[in-house]
Amino acid sequence: MKESIDKRNLLRYIVLRLLIITSILITTLIIQYSTGVNFPVFFFYAIVCFYGLSLLYLLLYFWGKLLLVQAYLQLFLDLLLITLLVYISGGTTTATYFLYIFAIIAASLVISEKATYLAAGLSAVLFGFLVDGTYFGLIPYFNPEQAINLPFGSVLFNLILAWAVFFAVAIFMSYLARSLSRTRLALQQAQRELILRERLAEGGRVSATLAHEIRNPLCSISSAVQVLRSGVQFSQEQEKLMEIVIKESNRVSQLLEQFLDFAAPAKKIFTEIDLGLLLNEILDMLRSAGDLDGEKITVDGNYLVRKISYYGNPNHFKQIFWNLIKNSLKAMPEGGKLSLNFYNSRRDGLKFIIADTGMGMSGQDKENLFVPFYSGFGEGRGLGLATVKRLIEDYEGKIHINSEVGKGTEIIITLPLLTEKKIDNH
Repeated sequence: MKESIDKRNLLRYIVLRLLIITSILITTLIIQYSTGVNFPVFFFYAIVCFYGLSLLYLLLYFWGKLLLVQAYLQLFLDLLLITLLVYISGGTTTATYFLYIFAIIAASLVISEKATYLAAGLSAVLFGFLVDGTYFGLIPYFNPEQAINLPFGSVLFNLILAWAVFFAVAIFMSYLARSLSRTRLALQQAQRELILRERLAEGGRVSATLAHEIRNPLCSISSAVQVLRSGVQFSQEQEKLMEIVIKESNRVSQLLEQFLDFAAPAKKIFTEIDLGLLLNEILDMLRSAGDLDGEKITVDGNYLVRKISYYGNPNHFKQIFWNLIKNSLKAMPEGGKLSLNFYNSRRDGLKFIIADTGMGMSGQDKENLFVPFYSGFGEGRGLGLATVKRLIEDYEGKIHINSEVGKGTEIIITLPLLTEKKIDNH
């Protein structure tokens, strides 16, 4: 997986390190003036260097390019400066090596899990080099007074303890980062589901209002036009206008029916049905209506090979099959292949898979596929698949979409296996 970095997190890293180094500076000054202990001037030079690098990081941040490279550079230079502070303050004789922990935490929160372990490894190497170098005389103590003859066992224990702390923090932060990422994704999904349910509820309210406001006037208009058409001789132009009125009335009537199907709660009237035969009835209806052209569209699958029994409401599954197949046919205006297959098992339940070789869907279309009033087709009203999703959820099922632009679409519906004993409890 390619690494990436959030620009806001990088800014938080810069601000956080400024707060930490400012806290260290204030603490140092308080200790120095309250106890009379003088810290080496190089200690303050190192802190000034931290501030200077922070200014550089801010300039690079506002430049806005190579942010990942900047984050790694910032991490590496911070580890070097922390090592310098530990060296100046006394190495193993002080607890300043805890500053490495901040760099490890920052790598986890800002960059990636790989960077977290890299920071822990570099911290272990740099601190180990400093401890071994000063103990064996390869590196002189910054201040001769800091030299303390400790047993090798004590030095080794302190070193291993520091390493253990570094990697323990790295492991914990990696686990925490993964947990936060999963939680964030779950919250985003829940938020999308909540928005979708709000849109569904709004669609129900709108459809109920439309049903009351449109049904009666529409029936009156349609009836009046039919009476006029049968009792009066019209010119060719007037006849054409009359045809338009009837056609548009029928279109509004169909829209109203879609609204009612979408808003109406699913009735828990279940019987044993043969889904294969029911699906074949829908295909025959589509052929009769001219929507399924047998010369352009080939249909295959196992839906007629064996009996596929399920307990449910036939009208619900008619709506599901009708809307899904209509969508697949719209995606293949030039023709193609439509596959319809059923699979069932005690573990996974009943699966219905409908696949087409049509135009496929973009990422935006997939994300909004079940949102009411969103349609990927110009003439669509965006209620068919919203109705499908609601019905499937009423059966405690799931629907999953696999689709790429130009590569067709596969829709997988999974339903729990229902028995007469189970449906008695509904």
